[in-house]
Amino acid sequence: MTGVQNDEQKHAVVAAVGAARILPVVVLDAARDAAPLADALVRGGLRSAEVTFRTDAAAEAIRVMSERPDLLVGAGTVLTPDQVDRAVEVGARFVVTPGFSPQVVARCQERGVPVFPGVATGTEIQMALDAGLDTVKFFPAEQLGGVGMIKALAAPFRSVRFIPTGGVNTGNLADYLALPAVLAVGGTWMVAPDLIAAGRWDEVAARTAAAVEAARPTVEA
Repeated sequence: MTGVQNDEQKHAVVAAVGAARILPVVVLDAARDAAPLADALVRGGLRSAEVTFRTDAAAEAIRVMSERPDLLVGAGTVLTPDQVDRAVEVGARFVVTPGFSPQVVARCQERGVPVFPGVATGTEIQMALDAGLDTVKFFPAEQLGGVGMIKALAAPFRSVRFIPTGGVNTGNLADYLALPAVLAVGGTWMVAPDLIAAGRWDEVAARTAAAVEAARPTVEA
């Protein structure tokens, strides 16, 4: 029964991330910014976010943001099994990693939390498939060849869905989202550190809304 429940949770998370097709990648230096940021994202039309484990405030920020029933919050830049435990304990609903770690993936599966491991090559995609995963983060997307590289990788790995992250912005997100293999794109432009530091929540909401609008024609096509 646990396996069935895990599969249902995975499908629900993938559906939520894919619904808006944009996953904001958040870096928070102060947990006090978590609540207003969550509000700004929701006002802008997004219902999911990845909060990276790059700062000491990450765990508390995930705890605060995950208390909202209208926001699906995951932990990003997860590098160790211990961070998986901490993320799950504070309410993270999914985990994203910058590279493929068998130990991190195994811990996520033990904890019953969906994981989107980072990949850059066909070898890592094969490792993900061997681990029973079919949705991966392609990172850093632009530096690895962008849209053309995803097209090349998607040809032999037809069951895999990609979340390209790194160098994605409003200028190129439509090109990525036009690819059937792309579930969503990850980005920081709507949650830029300078906006968060200045408390410019209306601007965060505006950029989020603009990103959602930019993605919509591709979604409906």
